[in-house]
Amino acid sequence: MSGAGFALDPRLAADTCPVASLPLCDVRLMNDARYPWLILVPRRAGMVEIADLSDVDQTLLWQEVNHSSSALRSTSPCEKLNIGALGIIVRQLHVHVVARNHGDAAWPGPVWGHGKAVPYEPIAREALLEHLRNALSAA
Repeated sequence: MSGAGFALDPRLAADTCPVASLPLCDVRLMNDARYPWLILVPRRAGMVEIADLSDVDQTLLWQEVNHSSSALRSTSPCEKLNIGALGIIVRQLHVHVVARNHGDAAWPGPVWGHGKAVPYEPIAREALLEHLRNALSAA
């Protein structure tokens, strides 16, 4: 199955900024300065669960999650990465990669649903996006 008919969920579009397009996924930055947070969205129409992807796409997804995790850690050092595909509010298949540090706004709990997002200041957002794009294009 290809990306034909794929459309990004409007809620994901509203809450994130585009970072890069990898072979399978669009990588997006959650616009919440409290946590460095990437979202990977496979460009496959109608996908809800990871199990809905073909075996080849599942393998590619995890390779891209690993690559994005490395890029995030190189730009935003952290104590722990949280990786999850919840899909409760936004059903479209997407994978969260969140850099966590002791004492962050939600520590030690989950970031989902914790307080109100704090949007990045434009200059800080653009600098982070540039660093992430450079890190993702390396290797």
